[in-house]
Amino acid sequence: MAPSLRALRRLGERYPALLALLIQLSVTLALAATIHAMAQVSTWRPSWLAAGLLHGLLAASLARWLGLSRWWWWWLNLAFVPALLLASGAPLPSWLFLVGFVLLLLLNWNSFGERVPLYLTGAGSRRELASLLEQRGAHFSFVDLGCGPAGTLLWLARRFPQAQFVGVETAPLPYVIARLRCLGRRNCRIRYENLWHTELSGFDVAYCFLSPAPMARLWAKVDAELPAGAWLVSNSFDIPGVAPQRVIELDDWRASRLLVWEKSGAGG
Repeated sequence: MAPSLRALRRLGERYPALLALLIQLSVTLALAATIHAMAQVSTWRPSWLAAGLLHGLLAASLARWLGLSRWWWWWLNLAFVPALLLASGAPLPSWLFLVGFVLLLLLNWNSFGERVPLYLTGAGSRRELASLLEQRGAHFSFVDLGCGPAGTLLWLARRFPQAQFVGVETAPLPYVIARLRCLGRRNCRIRYENLWHTELSGFDVAYCFLSPAPMARLWAKVDAELPAGAWLVSNSFDIPGVAPQRVIELDDWRASRLLVWEKSGAGG
């Protein structure tokens, strides 16, 4: 892999919002230059909508190739410019575009400060995670460190009604969605809480789908707080220098894995 490509993929892992923005700008400049060059030798002009759709397809393809999650290459890179062009012909107030930007920001708040974008656990990962949890029996406590809109947490809470589930989230919009979705579920609670302030000593399983950036720090917290015999389960991301006891490969589009560490009685 070329060094420049590796650098871009590392940028996407740490700052996905920045890479998505760079992709948008790069595709815009490349497409504008191409259309301008074609205009010099031909009378053909693409419509604004056709240009927008082509822009979206190119940006989404590039984003996926560079390893961005589905959220970024679908909602932002693919849909943003076509949606903007479509809406520009409708009688919509100009502030609506600002609202759209703010919603994206609120959804991915943690990608700026914590370098943790919004990753959503896929259906295959949920099923494998449920199979793992069955090994702990009916009664256990589970914390999702960065639960997003709580799709996985709520699904597991329904699957294991005698277990206790807690989700922590600080991105404002996912927190509100998660809180509303879990209303009325006695075995599922959502906290507006930074994962670094979450005490892990009362949990049997800690689950996370974060990014490479915080994993070393997370292991130090797990090593200090998680009780003996408890599990840390990470979706896709390793802990540098610490081999998991189990790795479950998932045959999905992003080649996900569930990595499981069991806390020993001696620590470390």
